[in-house]
Amino acid sequence: MCHVRKGLLVSRSSVVFAFPGQGSQRRGMLDAIPESDNLERLLDAAEALTGYELRRLAYEGSAAEISDTRVAQPLLYLADWAWGSALLDVGVKPVAVAGHSLGELAALSIAGVYSVEAGLELVCRRSRLMAQTAEDTPGTMAACLGLDHAAVAHAIGDLEDVWVANHNSPEQVVVSGTHEGVAQARDMLTAGGARRIVDLDVAGPFHSPLMSRAAERFSETLDETELNEADIPVIQNSRPEPSTDSASIRSALHAQMTSPVLWTESMRAMAEYSPVTLIESGPGSVLKGLARKVQNLPAISVEETDLKTLVEEVL
Repeated sequence: MCHVRKGLLVSRSSVVFAFPGQGSQRRGMLDAIPESDNLERLLDAAEALTGYELRRLAYEGSAAEISDTRVAQPLLYLADWAWGSALLDVGVKPVAVAGHSLGELAALSIAGVYSVEAGLELVCRRSRLMAQTAEDTPGTMAACLGLDHAAVAHAIGDLEDVWVANHNSPEQVVVSGTHEGVAQARDMLTAGGARRIVDLDVAGPFHSPLMSRAAERFSETLDETELNEADIPVIQNSRPEPSTDSASIRSALHAQMTSPVLWTESMRAMAEYSPVTLIESGPGSVLKGLARKVQNLPAISVEETDLKTLVEEVL
């Protein structure tokens, strides 16, 4: 197994690509991406795989249409991949890559673990399974602001049907579960001193044991997919330690759908490459905002900085 040594010092130009996940989708998410024949080809392939008019939805779809898991995930995967490819094309080479939830699948493609086409097939399969399971097992998610992971875990420890789903930052933790379980958690977290509880606009109880059926079926597809050793170290959600080992990557990907997204731990792993800059390589600036909560991890959003300026800043 190949791990990056902790505390490794790299040059001033070192960067980590971080790919956003579901929740960052919006109409127009493809507008700012540099023109690419490959992206157009892949959009055609994604439409064939999903049966949705993804290109039209990306440019004209309503918020509700784009938030459909079966639409959001393929579009985000392709947007993330396109931005990562554009950065590589202009000479920005990362020391590591990571992705938040769905973004991890784009990170693995950019790292060479599988082709972009193979990743697209996995994403389309993943999105269908998650949507089906969420319809059969309804649930929701909520973000707790102002408490750390330990405090949130303690507050909901005696509750059933609700779990910690995302360690997004030292002060933002997401819980996931049944509607009743999350409602009970909201009360307990408020009583425990949470500054604010924000209901998330999601279609199901993601990153919780309630996704077990989807995870089992996705694992069958994953086992049929060849994974290569990574060309770039990958920091994964369920095992936030940089690795290039394909067996380790496969194991962590198997666990991802039902395990918490350890994003705080992932960002701290990125920061250990110090000095380093996180480049949010996809729509929006959610990950840039979360990085502000971690010491020694400056961040840039590709959508907020043109590529020429970005290259001048990091190289």
